[in-house]
Amino acid sequence: MTQISLKQFHLANPAKVDLPDESIFNLPEKVLQFGTGVLLRGLPDYFIDKANKKGIFKGRIVVVKSTDSGDSAAFDLQDNLYTICERGISDGESFENNILSSSISRVLSAKTQWNDILACAGNPEMEIILSNTTEVGIQLVKDDIHDTPPVSFPGKLLAFLYARFKAFGGDKEKGMIIVPTELITDNGKKLEAIVLELAHLNALETDFIDWLETSNTFCNSLVDRIVPGKPDSHSRAKIEEELGYQDDLLTVSEIYRLWAIEGDERVKNKLSFHQIDENLIIEPNIDLYRELKLRLLNGTHTLSCGLAFLAGFSNVKEAMEDDIMNGFISNLMLADLAPAIPYKVNEKIAQRFGMQVLDRFRNPSLDHRWINITVQYSSKMKMRNIPTLINYYQTLKCVPEYISFGFAAYLLFMKSVKVEGSAYFGFANGEYYQIQDEKAAYFYEKWQKSKPEELVGSVLSDKNLWDADLTELPDFARTISEYLNIMTGKGVKESLKCFLRKEVWEF
Repeated sequence: MTQISLKQFHLANPAKVDLPDESIFNLPEKVLQFGTGVLLRGLPDYFIDKANKKGIFKGRIVVVKSTDSGDSAAFDLQDNLYTICERGISDGESFENNILSSSISRVLSAKTQWNDILACAGNPEMEIILSNTTEVGIQLVKDDIHDTPPVSFPGKLLAFLYARFKAFGGDKEKGMIIVPTELITDNGKKLEAIVLELAHLNALETDFIDWLETSNTFCNSLVDRIVPGKPDSHSRAKIEEELGYQDDLLTVSEIYRLWAIEGDERVKNKLSFHQIDENLIIEPNIDLYRELKLRLLNGTHTLSCGLAFLAGFSNVKEAMEDDIMNGFISNLMLADLAPAIPYKVNEKIAQRFGMQVLDRFRNPSLDHRWINITVQYSSKMKMRNIPTLINYYQTLKCVPEYISFGFAAYLLFMKSVKVEGSAYFGFANGEYYQIQDEKAAYFYEKWQKSKPEELVGSVLSDKNLWDADLTELPDFARTISEYLNIMTGKGVKESLKCFLRKEVWEF
């Protein structure tokens, strides 16, 4: 089967895939995007592709590949074309839609093509910067922006903005709209603060810092779409047979989509692709959308992923088909998390959103793997669940049992039993699994030196980890210690069964 490319895309089956018009390939580059991941391809880039096909935005994306993992060979071979396969249930009916996306113009490596990336700063039509570098990406690193390239994402961003300032002589009309999509509260404001601090650390001139602050707009934003990415080999073969071509970047996503951006009329004018879809929202305040998504969808994922994986479930769909795991996830979301969102949310709105999320989890077409959700487990737990946990105690004044059980499973998942170089591995269900978390070494030391009860107290009291002493929450540490002992003694799946039958205390 022929691989998709500019020369071959006419071989696609037009009855099975939404194809671009060839004129799109001549559109100017208007967006610089840091990140090649499936979330960016399946949501922001999806909206831009959709707008281009309707003649609205009329701009393409230059993608910056910043990490050493993977390569850009697939993008190069396919002339940056890739297929988005939307799958799910709409109004009770099965829904499928295939889109050949032509939103990406080029993919450039920061490591080997940094000068080409900086050259984009001199493009007068370049107006927007997008990013998704995971929660860990938006951190202050004492970076030299004159390095080729700087180490951190904020350092790379600052270097690009400085090059733009130089290219246009400080023209106040040449500032950028910067929209990070990392799942961090106030991601735009935090990124702006880091970039400004880096500018001072690099002793950049006052005129540039003034331009940085007044001519550029950093927008808080929220993305919400489950994009598992490449399907299993059987599903992929079936899809490619229908499409009529091979696609090594094939990207499966759910139907549901939301991109909420905090911005004013200027932002709306620049991000003209917002006109194409009612699920792309630009408003002065997006707190409600963020809290619902962060606490219910992402918070549930984070408190369930270790538990589900250790219990032997490979993906979310499989877990939702199991009565026991389905019961835990549903009760966690609706009984523990929804009433404790640390934001004023109407209870009916929270419950309705939660029911929508559960339907999305049950999507039979998505292979959303639990092990992938555990990446940077600790930072996700801190960001998504600790504020809800604290608010639960403040409002309900008792131990949140489902949150506690999920947290105990998190601690067990973080137990390394093997180290290879800088990689840490746990063991479950007869196999080793890699713990892809920047705190893996921290937990390895804790598990090596401590009994479970001691480990719980030490970890929960670590303010550097949680920005709070969680042992001060009444009975939280005791409850987690009991659940952790049960899991290590009886196995995770059996412990879960007994927990839901309220038999834990009989062990």
